[in-house]
Amino acid sequence: MDIGTIVKLLSERGRLRRQDRWTRPQLDAARERKLGLLREYAYANSPFYREFHKGLYSAPLQELPVLTKAMVMERFDDLVTDPAIHLRDVQAHMAEKRGDERFRGRYVATSTSGSSGRPGMFLADRDEWIATLAAALRIFEWAGIRLRLARRTRLAQITSTNPSHMSAQGGKSMGSWWMPVLLLSAGEPIASLVERLNAWRPEIMIAYASMIRVLADEQLAGRLRIAPRSVLSGSEVLTPETRRRAGRAWGKVLFDEYGTTDCGGIAAECDRHQGMHLQEDLAIVEVVDRENRPVPAGVYGEKLLVTVLGNFTQPLIRYELDDSVRLSTLDRCPCGQPSGLIDDIQGRVHEILTFPGATGGAVRVHPIVFHEIADTLPVSGWQVLQEIDGLKLLLSGARGELDKETLADAIGRELARRGAIVPRIEVREVASIPQAASGKTPLVKSNLRGA
Repeated sequence: MDIGTIVKLLSERGRLRRQDRWTRPQLDAARERKLGLLREYAYANSPFYREFHKGLYSAPLQELPVLTKAMVMERFDDLVTDPAIHLRDVQAHMAEKRGDERFRGRYVATSTSGSSGRPGMFLADRDEWIATLAAALRIFEWAGIRLRLARRTRLAQITSTNPSHMSAQGGKSMGSWWMPVLLLSAGEPIASLVERLNAWRPEIMIAYASMIRVLADEQLAGRLRIAPRSVLSGSEVLTPETRRRAGRAWGKVLFDEYGTTDCGGIAAECDRHQGMHLQEDLAIVEVVDRENRPVPAGVYGEKLLVTVLGNFTQPLIRYELDDSVRLSTLDRCPCGQPSGLIDDIQGRVHEILTFPGATGGAVRVHPIVFHEIADTLPVSGWQVLQEIDGLKLLLSGARGELDKETLADAIGRELARRGAIVPRIEVREVASIPQAASGKTPLVKSNLRGA
């Protein structure tokens, strides 16, 4: 990161810091103004939005149609606002990408892993990308880390190292003299990760929740010897047991954050740990049911509709994310910030498993059912897989003997209690839990989709 970019980044971070002190009326007024500018720009420069919102140019946001990732990819060339951008060229750039090269020398290009369907391609110009990095610095400050040019702060990131993924691209972009970054793959052998982290001695550590759980066990066993000031968990559901183990390993330094490649950083915890603050000055988030109707605070939604207020290159207006979250009923966090709070994330809708019902029809079982059974087991990792021939519970890093038959029976009872026909259930110990291409480890996964 060159000095000019650093100056712009810190200037943007300063602006966000001032916005953290806004009143709720100030925040609402700014969101309406930004939304108006975004829609005006999209209608002037995106053929897709002129067609998609035809007759609705002055309609309230909640009356606009929902945008899916499939639509984004199918109408990519018409949706982006730079007519020189074409999907085929972006795909060719991504296929050749080896580091932090910019598309057409100007745009940062990232892609989703495709774990919930086809991969998506997303672009941000220089200023939009600096705003994304500044939002990450804001999350660091909420987690107790205030970066200064005169003092180096070492960061270790254990996620994906694929240059097309947001985590890797962000880590590479953030690296500088004042914040050197060690980027590690979540797929690297644990012994190697431990050795490299011990040598690096990070003050900030960012990792998938599944990796934090494993590394906490390594710290408690005495093999890992680091003392991070803050540990940030993202990209996977952070369970209470993982939080407990991290607390035993490093103290109260764990902070949950929620973001996506598509929409950037959406929410994160502050030091009061009352939930995750929505970055409402950067995005409008609607928690809705299956029919896109808003759900009240305290109730889990089926999905989110996100409007990213700062991305003019590839506008995302009421963009659908299949995450099930619950808004907090707290009016305001004790820290004083005006933004709303997410108090829980259950996972993604595609992690909900469907079984034949004992009285007909189908029964949907949420991942939380399996979390409650598996999360307190004396293991380093677990995963539930739904296969054609039944259900598998994979366990890794077991400490002591496990009663597999009792575990299988417990899962069967919970499924039966919810009205499902209980399938064959197998509990198996494995050397490690299989990872997705991004290095993420989904806790609950169905392999029946598309079978």
